[in-house]
Amino acid sequence: MAGSTFGNIFKITTWGESHGKGVGVVVDGCPAGLSLCEEDIQKFLNRRKPGQSKFTTPRKEDDSVEILSGVFEGKTTGTPISLVVYNKNQQSKDYSEIASYYRPGHADYTFDMKYGFRDYRGGGRSSGRETIGRVAAGAIAVKILDQLGIRLITYSKSIGPIACDPRHFDAEEILKNPVYMPDADAAENAMAYLEACIAEQNSSGGVVECIISGVPAGIGDPVFEKLNANLAKAVMSIGAVKGFEIGDGFDVAKATGKNNNDAFRIGADGSVSKETNHAGGILGGMSDGSDIILRATIKPTPSISATQHTVNKSGEEIDINIKGRHDPIIVPRAVVVVESMAAVTIVDAMFANMSARMDSLERFYK
Repeated sequence: MAGSTFGNIFKITTWGESHGKGVGVVVDGCPAGLSLCEEDIQKFLNRRKPGQSKFTTPRKEDDSVEILSGVFEGKTTGTPISLVVYNKNQQSKDYSEIASYYRPGHADYTFDMKYGFRDYRGGGRSSGRETIGRVAAGAIAVKILDQLGIRLITYSKSIGPIACDPRHFDAEEILKNPVYMPDADAAENAMAYLEACIAEQNSSGGVVECIISGVPAGIGDPVFEKLNANLAKAVMSIGAVKGFEIGDGFDVAKATGKNNNDAFRIGADGSVSKETNHAGGILGGMSDGSDIILRATIKPTPSISATQHTVNKSGEEIDINIKGRHDPIIVPRAVVVVESMAAVTIVDAMFANMSARMDSLERFYK
């Protein structure tokens, strides 16, 4: 299977299946000398692991990470970093029935059409557990960015019809509620909405927003390696993501040039800045020095207990009730996945940018 590697210089390759022995990632291109331990990565994995609330799958996994290579005496060595999380609570028998039919909203049918074979235990490579490798790699990327003064804040912007009120934004609130919303009132309403979805044997979608601050101007490229294009690919590669926006996103279709353009000005320190940020921090495929603002639209969990109509491999139309342990909403656990893929993309773009100018090379090598 091709397509499990992302990045040009800072590269990540995820591996493993949801009901195999384990899942993980190999990170190549990380510089030597970065302080790194398993706890640095575990903090990120704890944000996506299952069983944390009634709004996540009851599958009980510690998701404990082990560093197999690339770190010595608490520092990265510059060689590939291999990370593994062993699966310990698989219940493959829960999925034996679906081997004969195609679940609506899943990759069952497309896997069969492409390979003529599929791992039906939880979706195999299409399972949400594949994102463990992404998050482990993202923890390393975020640590690199942190040392460069670049910060990411990511949260659930909306769940179903419940959206955060920007006037009530409180970053400290994000980790205080199980739906990862920065608005306490919206979080309470979202949880009530999800309770109703569960009662109806249904699920919900939502939107994840990520704000990246401190990225200097000029990161990215003007044609095929546009920063916004690579961010879009990174985020859209997450299984549940169905839409992506930068800045004002789809609202620009209703705008005019007068109210969509961001006017430039000279700040008190003499630097160039913008009066507004409709562009979301990226112009012509390159960062402009302002906050990069992106959003990912997450679909409702396709595995629901309610009766659904489908077909089996014998060509018969049937009704099914999916069994197993599933999230009634993907959004809260996807927050750290979106953040991780954004961080990996920014690191890769910044590494590539080091060779963009002769004066940068001269400063480094002389």
